[in-house]
Amino acid sequence: MQFASSIIRNDNMHKYILRRVLLLIPIILGVSLLVFVMTDSAEGNVLQLIGDDYTPQQMAELMHEYGYDRSVLYRYGNYMKGLVRGNLGKSFIYKRPVLELYLQRLPATLKLAGASILVAIVLSIPLGIKAARSHGTLIDNGSMVLALLGLSMPNYWLGLMLAVLFSQKLHWFPSGGNLAGWKSLVLPAITLGTGLMATMTRTTRSSMLDVIRQDYLRTARAKGVPEKVVIRKHGLRNALIPIITIIGTELGKALGGAVVTENVFSYPGVGRLIIEAVNQRDTITVTGCLIMTAVLVAVIQLFVDILYAVVDPRLRAQYTTGRRKRGKKQQITTQGAVV
Repeated sequence: MQFASSIIRNDNMHKYILRRVLLLIPIILGVSLLVFVMTDSAEGNVLQLIGDDYTPQQMAELMHEYGYDRSVLYRYGNYMKGLVRGNLGKSFIYKRPVLELYLQRLPATLKLAGASILVAIVLSIPLGIKAARSHGTLIDNGSMVLALLGLSMPNYWLGLMLAVLFSQKLHWFPSGGNLAGWKSLVLPAITLGTGLMATMTRTTRSSMLDVIRQDYLRTARAKGVPEKVVIRKHGLRNALIPIITIIGTELGKALGGAVVTENVFSYPGVGRLIIEAVNQRDTITVTGCLIMTAVLVAVIQLFVDILYAVVDPRLRAQYTTGRRKRGKKQQITTQGAVV
C-alpha cells in the first residue's frame, strides 16, 4: 500500500496517466467512425425497418430529423457533437438514452467477465506452475495439450455443448438468462473462461520456467526453504508481471468476447444489447455501446500498467529515480542562484 500511494503521488506517473487518458480521444474517434461507416454500408436502416408504422410524410420527417437524407459524414459529425457533451444519443428501438441502456446492462457483463477471469485464474495458474515444475514430462505435455484444446474450441460450440449436458440432460444449471442468481453465471463463465485459461496457462508456464532457473531460487532451496514456499513466495511473485499483463489483456477480451457467449445463453449484458441493436440496424445504440466498451478496455489497461509499477520494483525505481533527478537539478540551480 505504501508503494502504491508513493507511485500515485509521483509526478512522472501523473504525466504517464495523462498521456494514456489523452490516447482515449483517437480511440473514440476511430471506433465511432469505423462503426458509422460499416453500419451505413449495410443494406437498409432502422427507420426503413419500422416504416410500416408511419405515413410517408412522417417517414420523410423522421429521415430528415435523423439525417438519413444526408451523408454518413454529416450524421457522424452530429453524433460527435452530442458525444462531446456526454450524450450518446437515443436508441431508435428502445426509445431511451443509449448511456442509460449501457449502464443498465454493464453490471451483468462485468459479472460475467469477472467470473470468467476467475475461472481462468483458478485453472491456469496451478496448471502452468505444475507444467513448469514438470518441464519435459508427460504432465507438462498434457497441460499444453489441454491449453491448446481450450484455445481451439469456439465459444458458441462449447456453450451449446455445456447447455445440452448440464442444463438439458443433468438439469444442474439454467440454459439461459440471469434469473437463477450465481447458477446463471456458471455455464457462461466456463464457456468464456476456457479460452482465456488456455492463454494464461501458456503464459504462466513460460514465466515460471524463466524464474525457477534463477540463482536466488537455488539459494533459497540451499537454505532449506520448503519447495512450496520457494515456488509460491519467491518464484510466483517474481513471475507475476507477464501474468498480470495477460490477465489485463484477457479481461479486455472477455468484455469483447462476451458478445458471442451472451447471445448463446441469452444473457442480458452489453454484448446481447449490441447484437439486438445490430439486428435492428440501431446504429446509435451500436456506436454508443462500442465506444463505451473501448473506453472501458482502455481504462482497464491503464490500471494494469499502474499495477506493473506496484508489483515490479524495477519500474518503481524508474519513477522514483526520475523524481530524484529533477529534485537534485532544482537544488543545484537554486544554489547557483544564491552564489
